[in-house]
Amino acid sequence: MRYHVSDAGLARVLAPPYDVISPSYQEALYARDPRNVVRIVLNRSPGEAAYEEAGATYRRWLAEGVLAPDPEPSLYLLEQSFTVEGRPLVRRGLIARFRAEDAVTRRILPHEQTRKVAREDRWRVLLATRANFSPIFLMFPDEQGRFASLAAAATVAAPDCAFADDGAVAHRLWRIADPAAIAAFTEALARPTAYIADGHHRYATALRYRDENGPEGAWTLGYFTPIESPGLVVLPYHRILSEGPALEAARQALEGRFLLNPAAGVREAARQAGQSTMSHAFGLAEPGAGALVAEATPETEDLLPPETPPSLRALDPYFLHQAVLPKLLAINDAAIRYVHSLAEAEEAVAARACRLALLLRATPPRQIMAVAEAGESMPAKSTFFHPKLPSGLVIHPLVGAGGC
Repeated sequence: MRYHVSDAGLARVLAPPYDVISPSYQEALYARDPRNVVRIVLNRSPGEAAYEEAGATYRRWLAEGVLAPDPEPSLYLLEQSFTVEGRPLVRRGLIARFRAEDAVTRRILPHEQTRKVAREDRWRVLLATRANFSPIFLMFPDEQGRFASLAAAATVAAPDCAFADDGAVAHRLWRIADPAAIAAFTEALARPTAYIADGHHRYATALRYRDENGPEGAWTLGYFTPIESPGLVVLPYHRILSEGPALEAARQALEGRFLLNPAAGVREAARQAGQSTMSHAFGLAEPGAGALVAEATPETEDLLPPETPPSLRALDPYFLHQAVLPKLLAINDAAIRYVHSLAEAEEAVAARACRLALLLRATPPRQIMAVAEAGESMPAKSTFFHPKLPSGLVIHPLVGAGGC
């Protein structure tokens, strides 16, 4: 099911995933177009009325022809072109329906725990609409480059649609209806394990829907992209601390366990930390007092219990929240605000709106895989996959799909 609007109109009716839409951006999307999908994925009506209105809106748009089915079953190749710190990047992935499976099968593995409130919210939206509007983001190994070759071949033709979002990310979408091409993509994705990158709450909802509706209820919507792709970007979540020690006191607390070097400011501290090859590294910046970079030495190993799983021990966010923040800096989690934009961290320091900014390195996809393979869960706000996938670009109806 897709929007039947022009490419220019498409940019007006799509929205990011529900969990990255701020209240102010929600209002902007509401005002932008009366057909914007935010009215379904994040309805602003209070309480129960939000879900009732989401369902009614979806059914009305179907009746009016705002949304309509494509003429034949298809796969959808999505290409996103964007820049990160001045570097142009491209990520390609396949949007398709797939069956949700329990982690015990080892075919689809999560890396984070879900929260009850968010699970229940997504469940209510699903029941109200009986459709998936946002694909679950999955990554998979493509060592031989088979998927990448198929994707490159598919993009030789003109795209089905093209548009840019509010973050200046250029999107191109190809609808793949040729049976031979569908079979080739299906075969390329048949064997490798898939790792959930984004959408854990929606995946938990898909499993619940399966449990209540039987095997055919396991169908849900996914986006699959190779782990090897240079465009698979994970941005770090930085920590903004409202209380804690001054930078000099933090330096003294870290001395002896970390290599400490001064940095010119927030951006330089983040750059130096990101280039570190040590097991753990991070930057600290205080308004009006400069910045420093801390790199772990072997003396930091005893800050974590010896029974800590290797997959978690390797993670900067786990190390920081289990060892550095509580043990060395005496900082409570309640004093922490999370931002994934370095510019936001710079603004907080420049405006003297924080005690300290804690600047993290990005978590590599291979570390995420290791956590998932070990059956462990990463700390909250450990990863921010960029760019996000648009909601509403391809809609998967559950009623009437796959016999469900």
